[in-house]
Amino acid sequence: MSRRHRFWRDNSLTLAFGTAFLLALAGQAFAGHAEFNEQLTVDGLQRIGLGEYLMSSDFAVDVTENWQSEFLQFFLFIFGTVWLVQRGSPESKEVHKAGTESDREQRVGDHAGDDSPRWAGTKDWRQTVYSRSLGLLMGGIFLLSWLAQSITGVAAHNEQQLRELQDPVEWRAYLATPDFWNRTLQNWQSELLAVAAMVILSVYLRQRGSPESKPVGTAHRSTGVEG
Repeated sequence: MSRRHRFWRDNSLTLAFGTAFLLALAGQAFAGHAEFNEQLTVDGLQRIGLGEYLMSSDFAVDVTENWQSEFLQFFLFIFGTVWLVQRGSPESKEVHKAGTESDREQRVGDHAGDDSPRWAGTKDWRQTVYSRSLGLLMGGIFLLSWLAQSITGVAAHNEQQLRELQDPVEWRAYLATPDFWNRTLQNWQSELLAVAAMVILSVYLRQRGSPESKPVGTAHRSTGVEG
């Protein structure tokens, strides 16, 4: 097998979902542009081009409100599964392993191997940071995208206010508006429902060949077993 073929095979999961993301984002851009122009026509305003729409706060807020909820989901799930368990779910660690686990189990400090990441073998702040780096990054992206949602959201909200000949609001005031929290909570609840459903349904249901499922013949009570 050539190097190029190995690259595509070895990274197929990331490449497939990355491509699907870009296609979905493009589809959202075209559909959102059409809907936005329809609303402008109803309001008796001039339609705008696709490029102008892509630079608008309306497009930005629609994108960021979805991004922040997705990264919130992963942030909560990554940190939550350190201490919380679900007996029988492959999405959970084994019940008796709740917590941060020992240095030996995590292969850090004196227990790090030759192939371990460099910071895993340290005994100072670098190990502390690296051992929580995935959750911290997810949490950081969530906060940044939520901030971006609030900034683009107030801009989009004020544009609508001006079209309706109403006074615009300041950013701080917008954070207390139903528009901001409706955009936020409608995404949060769907993400949290999806995680809860995946955790409990994977106790009893199977998907052959998927690491998100237990092997088909594994007992329901088996926990932390991947296919």
